[in-house]
This record gives sequence, C-alpha cells and structure tokens, in this order.
Amino acid sequence: MYGRSVPFPPRRPPVASSSSDRQRPQMQSPNATILQLYHSGRLSAALRAFESLPSSTAPAPLSVAAYAALVAACSRLRSLPHGRLVHRHILASFLEGSGLARNTVLSNHLITMYGRCAAPDSARAVFDGMPDRNPVSWAAVIAAHAQNGRCADALGLFSSMLRTGAAPDQFALGSAVRACAELGDVGLGRQMHARAIKSEGGRDLIVQNALVTMYSKSGSVGDGFTLFQRIKDKDLVSWGSIITGLAQQNCEMEALQSFREMIAEGVHHPNEFHFGSVFRACAAVDSLEYGEQIHCLSVKYRLDRNSYAGCSLSDMYARCNNLDSARKVFYRIESPDLVSWNSIINAYSAEGLLSEATVLFSEMRDSGLRPDGITVRGLLCACVGYDALCQGRAIHSYLVKLGLDGDVTVCNSLLSMYSRCLDFPSAMDVFHEMNDRDVVTWNSILTACVQHQHLEDVFKLFSLLHRSASSLDRISLNNVLSASAELGYFEMVKQVHAYAFKVGLVGDTMLSNGLIDTYAKCGSLDDANKLFEIMGTGRDVFSWSSLIVGYAQFGYAKEALDLFARMRNLGIKPNHVTFVGVLTACSRVGLVDEGCYYYSIMEPEYGIVPTREHCSCVIDLLARAGRLSEAAKFVDQMPFEPDVIMWKTLLAASKTHNDVEMGKRASEGILNIDPSHSAAYVLLCNIYASSGNWNEFARLKKAMRSSGVQKSPGKSWIKLKGELKVFIVEDRSHPEADEIYTMLELVGMEMVKAGYIPELSRHSCKYASFDHIDDYLLSEEMLAEYG
Repeated sequence: MYGRSVPFPPRRPPVASSSSDRQRPQMQSPNATILQLYHSGRLSAALRAFESLPSSTAPAPLSVAAYAALVAACSRLRSLPHGRLVHRHILASFLEGSGLARNTVLSNHLITMYGRCAAPDSARAVFDGMPDRNPVSWAAVIAAHAQNGRCADALGLFSSMLRTGAAPDQFALGSAVRACAELGDVGLGRQMHARAIKSEGGRDLIVQNALVTMYSKSGSVGDGFTLFQRIKDKDLVSWGSIITGLAQQNCEMEALQSFREMIAEGVHHPNEFHFGSVFRACAAVDSLEYGEQIHCLSVKYRLDRNSYAGCSLSDMYARCNNLDSARKVFYRIESPDLVSWNSIINAYSAEGLLSEATVLFSEMRDSGLRPDGITVRGLLCACVGYDALCQGRAIHSYLVKLGLDGDVTVCNSLLSMYSRCLDFPSAMDVFHEMNDRDVVTWNSILTACVQHQHLEDVFKLFSLLHRSASSLDRISLNNVLSASAELGYFEMVKQVHAYAFKVGLVGDTMLSNGLIDTYAKCGSLDDANKLFEIMGTGRDVFSWSSLIVGYAQFGYAKEALDLFARMRNLGIKPNHVTFVGVLTACSRVGLVDEGCYYYSIMEPEYGIVPTREHCSCVIDLLARAGRLSEAAKFVDQMPFEPDVIMWKTLLAASKTHNDVEMGKRASEGILNIDPSHSAAYVLLCNIYASSGNWNEFARLKKAMRSSGVQKSPGKSWIKLKGELKVFIVEDRSHPEADEIYTMLELVGMEMVKAGYIPELSRHSCKYASFDHIDDYLLSEEMLAEYG
C-alpha cells in the first residue's frame, strides 16, 4: 500500500504458567493464531486459519489487528478471492453492530489490497463508502488506479483531493506523477513537479524517483537526468529509473555508463530490473562485448537465473546473432515464464529457423504453460515459402483449438503467413472470415494482392475499405499506388492524391514520393514535377530519384540529367536508384561516354557498389548504340553471372542491328537459365526472319512446338463506366467478344487499305496472302519446303 503501515500490537513476552496450567491444554484465540502466523511470515497458513473459523449467519468478529493482518496477507499474496472473503466477513460483523466496517484503518487496508489485486473498481467502492478519510485513504485509492492503468481516474481523484483541501503526502504525489508518466503528459507532469516543490512531501525520495521516471518516459530524458543528479541519497529505485529511462529513449550508451557509475559508487545488490535494462541497451547497440561483461556481473549477483533478467540476457544474445548462447542462458533460468519462452521462440523464428522454434514450442507446452497470441505469432513469422505451408497450416489448426482465431493480431499474422507461403487463396479466406479488421489487416491483404499480382483485387478492396469505418494510412495508399503504377491506372492515382489531401496525409514524405513515382510511371510527368516542387524542403533522395527515373524512362534525358546536376549542386547524395535513372537517361539518347563516366564514379565518389540493375543499364547503353562487342565484353567482365534481363537486352539489340551471332549467344544464355522462356525463341525467330534465314526460323518454330513452349499472351485493360475491363489475346470470355472481334477485323481492313503490310510479309510477297504468318510458317507446306 502507498501509505503508512498499520501499527500491529507488539507481541507480549510469554507469562510463566503454573503446573496446573501446564496440565490443561491451552486454547489460543483465533485473533492470536492469525496474528502469530502472519508475523512469522506464514501468510497462507494465516488465511487457512481464517477459513477454518466456524461459519454462521452471524460470525463472531475478529479484532481490528487480526482483520488488518488478513487483508495485508491477501494483498501480499495478490489473492483477490481471499480478499473478498475477508471483506465479506468484516461487512457481516458490521451488520451485527460492531462498527468494524467503518474503521478507517481497515478501509485503507482494503483499498490497498484491491489495488494490488487489480480490482480498482472495488477499491473505489470502499473509498466512496468511507465516512472519514485521511491522507492515507486518498493515497491508497490514487495508487490503486494508477498501478492498474487507470491513470486518468487517478489524476481525477488527485484533483478531488486538492479540492477538499487535503494536503497530498509523498505517496499521493508519487502515484499522481507516475500516472502522468504513463499518459506521457509531460506538461501535467511539470505541474506536479511544481506542486511537489511547494509541498513538504516533494523532497521525499519516492516523489523524486517518480519525477525522474516521468521525465524519462515522456521524452524529456535530459530533465530527468538533471533531476537525478540533484538527488543526494540515491537508492536502487533512483538508479533503476534513470537507467531504464535512458535505455528507452535511445540513449543506450548513457544507460550503460550510468550502470557503471552505480556499481562504482558501491551500490550493493542491483536487482533484476537494472540488469534487464542494461541487457536491452547492449542489444540495441549490438554490443556483445559489453553484454558478456555484464553477464558475468549478473552471475556474481546470482541474477542470471532470474526469470526477468535471464529473459533479457537471452534476448540480448539473440539480437547480437548468438543464438547458441541465447539458448544456453535460457535453459539456465530456474522457472522460465511465458514471456521467457516467447522471447526464445521468437528469437529463432526471426532467423527463419522454424524447426528449432517448433521444438522449443513443444518443450514449452510440455512444461505446462499455455501458449498465447505472441507465441503463435512468432511461429507464424518463421513460416516462409511453399515448403513451410504445411507447418503453417498446422499452427493455424492449433490456434483455432486454443480459441485465438478471434484475436485480430493473430489473424493478421496468419494472413501474412499464407501470403509468404505462396497460398494467396487461403490468405483471402482468412481475410474474409475475420469479423474484426484493423488497418494492419487491410495493409496485409493489399500487400499480398500486390505481391501476388492480383492487382484488380487491390482496387476492389480499396473501394471496400474506403466505404468502411477503417482509416487508411500511408501504407494502404502506397499499396494502391503500386497497383496503379503496374496497370497505368492514372485515374486511381488522382483519387489517392485527393484522398491524401482530404485526410491530411499529403505532407507525408513517403506517400508524396509514392505519388511522384506513380505519376511518372503513368506518364504524367507534369503532375509528378508539380508535386515534387510543392514538397520543397520536404524532399529527400527518394523524391529526386523518383522524378529522375520517371524522366529517363519516357525519354526526357535532358530533364533527367539537369535534375541530377541540380541535386548534386544542392549537396544531396544520390543513391543506387538515382544512378539507375541517370544511366537509363544516357541510354535513351545515346550518351554512351557520359553514361560510362557516371558508372565509373558511382563507387569511388559515392560508395555505391554497382548492382545487376546498373550493369543492365550499361549493357543497354552499349547495345542500343550498336556497340555489341563492347557490351559482350562488359558481360564477361561483370563480377556476377548475367541474368535473363541482361541477355534479353543483348538479344533485342541483336535483332535491331541484325547481328545473328550475338543473337544466338544471347538466346542460348536465356535458355540456359530458363529453357521455357518464350521471349528468347520469339526474338531469335524475328532475327532469323529479318536476315532471311528461313531454315533456322522454321527449325526454331518446330522446336518450340515440340517443346511445348508458348508465347505468353498479351494483356490490356481499360476502365469503362467505372469498371475495369481486362483483355487477353485471343480470349473470347468477354460477354461482348463477338462485337469486339468484329470491330478489330474492320480496323485491320482499314489498316491494310492505308498501306500497312505485316513485318514478315515484307520479306516475301508469298506470305502476304496469309492472315496469320506464323500459322503458315508452322504449316506442313512450310516445313516440307524448308525441311
């Protein structure tokens, strides 16, 4: 209890008994028995003695001291059922006219007991029923609310206390300051500080420690440290408050230094909370060396086996990428609780070690502990890839058995798991089965749709989300922008931009960058540039890079390079995306030497190691200019193997410049990586056709047919009357397919009348009469003619 302890009557020395007295069995009163057991530390036995009292409708009342001892025992044991039983006994005694229920001391004990047993409403009920209250009563009820997360109620009670004219003591002040700390209200905390300075209790160490904690938790760690330094007689709580505050406010090195000073000043027996804070500080700065030294110190104080300190120590090793030590430390904890098990399971899950995490999970269950949402979320995070899908489904079944399928955070993890394990339909099923959805739910399913290329679903969900009560955040909107950029859905980009204005998100740099990038990808470079200029000083390197890449991709090389020069003049350091845009711009307008120069300065001047994407740009730069031999030499000198994109770049350039040998090499490179890649066959066929090598053309077409390789059908879309229409080549599933193909034939006839001749027909008039040249070239007539 925050308040003064009740003065129990001192135990009297035993009185010498006569021989006749010794012969008679001495019957001890219930009051004496309960008090004796309580003072000897046998709290449970004292409560059992109380329970053994004869029950009746009119129980014999105990003494105030006995009741106070029983209530204090319930408080220390955190036993709410026993506390309520004792309270009922007191009330029953009051009904018989003893007046015990109106005793202020007993009421104060009851308020404290209910507060410590997490029953603040019961504490308030006792307080409201008191005819007489003293400062201890106010301090107890304020503490009961503050320590159970009812901070606003605690501060309301503190204000009521002041209005009654009662002077708050150090316990009431300390609880009120702690309530400010939990609310993060530094302004109100400063007012409490001012009141503490004016009052006598403000100089008490309890209040000083609470103020240090309040400033640290509220982000004013400097003020907290200044106050801490002014405390003359610091105790363990003082040191713990400042160490924890510094560690929580990203001042980890200062926290470690304060811990070192505490030890140097001879503070004996630091507790598990000190060690827990410094272990977390070591993890935050990735300092395994400091962590190992403090580990040795914790062994000296025999705290390495403590559940709280041991869990923090294990977590520190895990965050420092030393899972073996983390597991050894964990197994040394004497009685690991659920938090400790969750910590070690999540450590293995974070590294993707699903098998090891599952073994630990089984051990936890064998120990008798019941998993919670944190446990299963950790296991689900370890499920990545199709191979882990079976295990993910098993976890899904188990969490349903536990009744955790109604927890929105667990369902969010489940949805993400199915997406990572490449089971998009199951992810959608989980989403539709959820009764409660938060913004994380929507972001998860939108991200899944984008990653699995279900882009039409993004717009359907966005429309549903817009109509629901859920709020959109920048992640939601960026997912919609990603889908819009992929489909070139300019109208949707405008809607997202308008919505961002409406909800005040347009000033968000990340969202603005997404809008610039999407405007550019949709070809609206004017809108992208306008938004870029509006951002002003809010621009970062991603803003510049998005616009540079946008200009470059649409052939505005001069604008892209001018923007890059402007960026460099302002001292903004480019990143790897910036150079992708610069190299692309040089490639589009044939600035070969300039492009090679920019490539050469990437690493020496900016420390950017060239990636595959940069190398692809250089290959494209050289190939577009017809310098295919230089491009091939560049491929051979790269520090990594060329990928499909690089070979396709060379293959396309080979077609443009009619280089059959280079085309053969590029196509072989593609087919070695992906034998079923249709683009390699198609482009090489075009090269053979362009050079008049019909024998090779027919042979390659025959190889495609025998291998079952098919060209991926083209796809297009248009929004008509608010609905997105998707079309695939030779797809007749559309309800108006007949009318569409009739119109296509009419357009084709008009093109022929206008003088259009299909490309292959230009090489031989013989093929011009065929509606589908490829069909002829694969016909028996063609194969017979050319073998």
